[in-house]
Amino acid sequence: MIRGPIRCRTRRWSAALAILGALSGCAGPQHAVREPGSSPKAATVASPTARPTPAPAARAPVDPEKLLNGEDDSAGRRVLQRERARWVAADWHELPGWGQDRALEWWPALLRSCEKPMPGWTALCTQARSFRPGADRDATAWLMRMLQPYRVESPDGQREGLVTGYYEPELEARRQAQGDFRVPLLAPPQDLAQRKPYDTRQQIESNAALARLSLAWVQDPLDALVMQIQGSGRLRVTERDGTSRWVRLSFAGHNEQPYRSMGQWLIAQGELRPTEASWPGIKDWGRRNPQRLREAMWANPRYVFFREEPLPDLAVGPRGGQGVPLTPGRSIAVDKTSIPYGTPVWLDTTEPLSTTPLRRLVMAQDTGAAIVGAVRADYFWGWGEQAEAQAGRMKQPLRLWVLWPREAGVTAGAGGAAGAAGTAVDR
Repeated sequence: MIRGPIRCRTRRWSAALAILGALSGCAGPQHAVREPGSSPKAATVASPTARPTPAPAARAPVDPEKLLNGEDDSAGRRVLQRERARWVAADWHELPGWGQDRALEWWPALLRSCEKPMPGWTALCTQARSFRPGADRDATAWLMRMLQPYRVESPDGQREGLVTGYYEPELEARRQAQGDFRVPLLAPPQDLAQRKPYDTRQQIESNAALARLSLAWVQDPLDALVMQIQGSGRLRVTERDGTSRWVRLSFAGHNEQPYRSMGQWLIAQGELRPTEASWPGIKDWGRRNPQRLREAMWANPRYVFFREEPLPDLAVGPRGGQGVPLTPGRSIAVDKTSIPYGTPVWLDTTEPLSTTPLRRLVMAQDTGAAIVGAVRADYFWGWGEQAEAQAGRMKQPLRLWVLWPREAGVTAGAGGAAGAAGTAVDR
């Protein structure tokens, strides 16, 4: 049920009119709706009595000073300037696939962000907690009443970018070194904060004395490296008494050394082609070249340390940079100087290694050292084998729209406080 009256008036966003009119029982003309760039012949007419939408009047010259200062300009579009991005006001029908997403699946991710609302979101989060959408279109209509969409661009106007994927690894582990379980996952050394930069990966992995810091031991050094890059992982640990339990290792710091991509190193060495430098390809190379594995790994001097946390509920994701649990398929990592934590985002991309559209609501709840720029995101796939496969292959073109409170100021949410895991990891 929608709270409050919805007025029926003709707007340029006819797709929004169709959704809100159906929900509120408002009468009014329904015009043909099509996505930007599609053929007029492909547009479906909702009513046999519908009349053509009149052509919009020519716009007067835009005042750049007003727009860049975030002011309304009836001749142009509202533009909000951020540190590494600019947001350009958009109409709802410009969001490809808008209204077709399962918005109820996304709603819990919004409520999780509202546990730690960013500046400008307190009032809206209060309303979100009290609203109980019964269907996808209820949640969609609520968003359209409360928020304004903005297209995300780089400062020079670039609208297209890149989306990659990440996940939470699941590994078998032992509490002590035994058999094939000889690769340690370390807690931070006591002097980590005093020595910047700390020792390199090669120095740390060659220092047998650091084994006393081991939280658990795994079998594959590449699995340990992947876990460091992803920032957290789930371990099914066999204890010293033979019992086993699930725990989570979360990011606790790194050695302040620069991050170097192992995939890029393998490409530069002529070991892999660019199309092969996904994590499945890198792991396959490691299995075929065990004698060179250490050399390849040591090309990346960055080393990540962990802390252990209980994992009582296997359905709850790791905490991202905002400090709230991530939701598979509904959380993304962003450059928080472009998109603040806790912002709803409409994502337009494709499934990994395909042209199948992936268009949906997500929440900006995390960050990563490699996630830099305006139209850039890392899509959280979850955990398990399927998530690993999808994340390892995802490198797709991307367009983004943020959904921002209508009453929020231009600079609201510009900072974005980091949560417990707020330091950027290596993705």
